[in-house]
Amino acid sequence: MNLEKVIGLGVAGNFTGHLEQAGEAADFKNVTVKDAKAPKAIFPFYLPKSAESRLDTFLHTFPLSSDRVNISGTISENHQIEPEVGVLCEIEYDGDIVSALKPVAFGAYNDCSIRRPGAKKISEKKNWGADSKGFSASLISLSGFDESSEISSYRIACFLKRNGEVNVYGVDSAARDYSYMYGTLLSWIVDRMNNQKDEGPAENIHEYLLDCAKPEMALISIGATRYTEYGETHFLQPGDISYVVVYHERYTGEEIMKMVENDSFASDGISALVQKAV
Repeated sequence: MNLEKVIGLGVAGNFTGHLEQAGEAADFKNVTVKDAKAPKAIFPFYLPKSAESRLDTFLHTFPLSSDRVNISGTISENHQIEPEVGVLCEIEYDGDIVSALKPVAFGAYNDCSIRRPGAKKISEKKNWGADSKGFSASLISLSGFDESSEISSYRIACFLKRNGEVNVYGVDSAARDYSYMYGTLLSWIVDRMNNQKDEGPAENIHEYLLDCAKPEMALISIGATRYTEYGETHFLQPGDISYVVVYHERYTGEEIMKMVENDSFASDGISALVQKAV
């Protein structure tokens, strides 16, 4: 699949406590949600340029890589891994309105972010050029998106290897423990795609969809897990290796750690994203 034709969207605030750890909770202090458990907003990280595009935006730069994250041009800023599940979805339209999302596959995703106090929009911290985000080349097919589907048996782990030493960066978490998940999450995203306004840190996604000539697919990162104390206080440096591992719960956390230490992952039931910071 050519991901350069796929619109890239992210969900902000879908794991309790992550925004506070990332220093971003204040960005959403004026955002009103109907449900206290609901995520705060969706944000764009990539907009595929169409022949009809009128927008001139940095979001036209394709940011995804499966093996590197480029921090060299923004080395003076703090870059932090954000371990997530990325879900590839078919987009269904009724005229110009998004009517449904159909998830077809998922994999390990790094919503790597620059911590920029004062940034006006979420997207300003998400796409700083080529190789600024990560999506695994090893994806897991979905036959559905509910409590009995494949994704409900997977967990998310995150590690940072620095000078040969592996450190646990994210709190090992079950995908089913996202605040919004399954049909609830999909319905909420569809609503935000159609109705989210350009207010505060949020942007008008429907306007972007039309400018992109209604893309057929979306890659949606559905929220970052909490950090360990190490992850909360350590930022990427050149030469670091970041690992986001989405794995079937038949594996233990210790087995995943051993795979990371050996840089060798089982081929079944694992989507691993390994990126070198350059």
